[in-house]
Amino acid sequence: MDHAADAFRTDLMTITRFVLNEQSKHPESRGDFSILLSHIVLGCKFVCSAVNKGEEQKKLDVLSNEVFVKALVSSGRTCILVSEEDEDAIIVEPSKRGRYCVVFDPLDGSSNIDCGVSIGTIFGIYMIKDGDEATLEDVLQPGKNMVAAGYCMYGSSCTLVLSTGSGVNGFTLDPSLGEFILTHADIKIPKKGKIYSVNEGNAKNWDGPTAKFVEKCKYPTDGSSAKSLRYIGSMVADVHRTLLYGGVFLYPADKKSPNGKLRVLYEVFPMSFLMEQAGGQSFTGKERALDLVPKKIHERSPIFLGSYDDVEEIKALYAAEEKAN
Repeated sequence: MDHAADAFRTDLMTITRFVLNEQSKHPESRGDFSILLSHIVLGCKFVCSAVNKGEEQKKLDVLSNEVFVKALVSSGRTCILVSEEDEDAIIVEPSKRGRYCVVFDPLDGSSNIDCGVSIGTIFGIYMIKDGDEATLEDVLQPGKNMVAAGYCMYGSSCTLVLSTGSGVNGFTLDPSLGEFILTHADIKIPKKGKIYSVNEGNAKNWDGPTAKFVEKCKYPTDGSSAKSLRYIGSMVADVHRTLLYGGVFLYPADKKSPNGKLRVLYEVFPMSFLMEQAGGQSFTGKERALDLVPKKIHERSPIFLGSYDDVEEIKALYAAEEKAN
């Protein structure tokens, strides 16, 4: 009998225990963040269960949004919510207000539901000084000001990946316990990857640097092997693979979508936050993604994120183009 393995299996690091451990490192904290997170986790469990029951897309979109809004408001720790599903930001009623703003996409990739592809929830959290005086400006902040970000992927297993600003950790839902258990401690993305991930159907509309980079992935001129293409078309699944295996995920601007397609607040920022925390990079084609200051809550941006060296290569191609012009 392998006692070491058994000891590991029986010492269950749940996400609640993990967050409370993190909290104890900050003596000034009042436990508000831990309470907020436990409400997000509950929302993820609910959506996971609904996805597995095979609800149809339209119903699931509405359902997951309602569940997250209600869970976040009832936590008593939020003041502003921005959801991909709601045109306007939700200002929490005064009696239930707290110091956190949460931006989220309740069901990213939901058009893939009916064909069994992994989908997920993405979220980012900002803290403001005074929840009672919260305005829309409090949520239109650069991503580098986030205090936490994460996603929950509903696939062959239900996986929640989280960063509270000191590294990235992955938890898997154990259905027999109903608990998220730490399975991927301190995730670090490889410095260089062998995979690129992009919708090549848009290639005729790409700008020069994107076209050059993808060409280089397929036909390297330095004697290295060509990269493999992997594109699921569900951001959570594509970013999750990039985080674990390395490589680069890109959704560039093109002639059809000059600002790219992914939303800044609840897609680009949380995923960029996680990538940087795992040792990777994230770039918009002009600047570090987390430095971007959004002007509207549903603003879009091009995005290149993943392994440090691969993104560095993309940055060099954009810099060269700028120099040439």
